[in-house]
Amino acid sequence: MEADWEFELGGDAPVIEAQWSGFIDLRQNPERAWQLPETAQLPALAQDLARLNAPASPVWTSKCDFWPHLEAGEFDADELDAPPGCDPHAMGCYIDILPKSGQQWPLPTNAATACKCACNLLRDVLLCCCRVDLVIRRAIVAPEIEGLGITAYLSSCGENEGEAAIALQASLTAFAGALCGHSTVE
Repeated sequence: MEADWEFELGGDAPVIEAQWSGFIDLRQNPERAWQLPETAQLPALAQDLARLNAPASPVWTSKCDFWPHLEAGEFDADELDAPPGCDPHAMGCYIDILPKSGQQWPLPTNAATACKCACNLLRDVLLCCCRVDLVIRRAIVAPEIEGLGITAYLSSCGENEGEAAIALQASLTAFAGALCGHSTVE
């Protein structure tokens, strides 16, 4: 599986706002993930949001979105490790991830270590037609409490919409496993 990470801090870079007006705290009730409008078209997103917000998870999520159709200019089939002809349909999603503890990623280097570890685990997963990009950003966790977060962008493609959905579901499952199933991601 293709995976990469980068920093996007400072200047006009986007900031993760954890307590945005539509925020639903899935840490209190991970099962509410199935009630989110973003998960209606992609049930695997709900499953993995629940997993990422479970008590045993080292992270929690503050926001997500799902794009059922990506245009040709919004993805590169080569970066998705897609065989020729497997890219007429593409889709994607993003998930804003925050650490459960402020001591988890107190410095950019700690967040970078978490991203490197997750990417190494994901690169060992035998999946094609999908990709995960992790972007380390400033995060406003609560009024006057700033920290670091990660926006995970997942994308997939396939010969048809069903195949693209299967690839995205598989990448979501691998991504949640990389973050939740391996202690060095903390």
